[in-house]
Amino acid sequence: MPRLFSRALAAAPFALALSSTPALACASCGCTFTSDWLNQGLVTQPGQAATLRVDYVPQSQLRTGTSKVDTSQLTIPNDREIERWTDNVYLTASYDRQFASDWGINVAVPLIIRPHATIAEDTDAESRSRTHGLGDIRVTARWQGLSTPSGVTGLQFGLILPTGGFHQTFRSGPAQGEEVDRGLQPGTGTTQAVIGAYHYRRLGRDWALMVQAQAQIALNARQEYRPGTIGEASLAVQWMGLGRVVPQLQINARINAQDSGLNADVENSGGEQVYLAPGLSMPLAARVSAFAHVQLPLYQRVVGWQLAPRVNLAAGLTARF
Repeated sequence: MPRLFSRALAAAPFALALSSTPALACASCGCTFTSDWLNQGLVTQPGQAATLRVDYVPQSQLRTGTSKVDTSQLTIPNDREIERWTDNVYLTASYDRQFASDWGINVAVPLIIRPHATIAEDTDAESRSRTHGLGDIRVTARWQGLSTPSGVTGLQFGLILPTGGFHQTFRSGPAQGEEVDRGLQPGTGTTQAVIGAYHYRRLGRDWALMVQAQAQIALNARQEYRPGTIGEASLAVQWMGLGRVVPQLQINARINAQDSGLNADVENSGGEQVYLAPGLSMPLAARVSAFAHVQLPLYQRVVGWQLAPRVNLAAGLTARF
């Protein structure tokens, strides 16, 4: 990469530090943010960064297709499951390194806490669970040999490893002792491939543009369950004209194919979402920055009946060294 372009981007203030999408198990979570290494401009210069981030995704609205389900009109017991709510908390520690070449790596380790309440088919009381523990670890590499003096363009590829558990059970209610749906477990039990591409460029002195697209594809099934393929895309614009505070606006889209297998809830998985995500970051010290982000749904379509979030929240700290 030409030295002049590298130095110009290196002089930019810290951008919003949001890690790549956590390895989500719930199909309609839709937690889709531009990757932290891309947001921070780490693709433009050698360096390392560590991020600790928390995401809160409260799924409280039962939807079908593009509409809300009026649960007050449903009879109980019912011949289908009526999900009540799911609170998703993701604590993700990630490490990123851009080498003094066209190569970089990123490792993200998620810890998941997911309380959930549902009324199973043909029952008249809530069953509750609290799946928790280590999620599926994501290891990705990137190559940006396609870059030019006007922008950084790269390819991303890697694996999501089956490190999360998938045999946790309901704690109370009519379903007590039964295993929670595979889509709500901390892990999928499967290995998934990640492939993608990205582009980063400065637009004058105070603006930066980032575009990223990637796919997540299961390479195998595990105990009669295979997660659906996920396609994601993000477009983000940053404004550095305020000095220390750096606002950013993203438009994020996600397409999720239906899960498959005897242990999958095939009829109630998959869909599409589009989100608007404003946020900001602020440096706390020479090499440490804090960030916060809100993601709001613009469009949601789910297959079958699924809980969807009205808002996603993210915040955390990033240190560069």
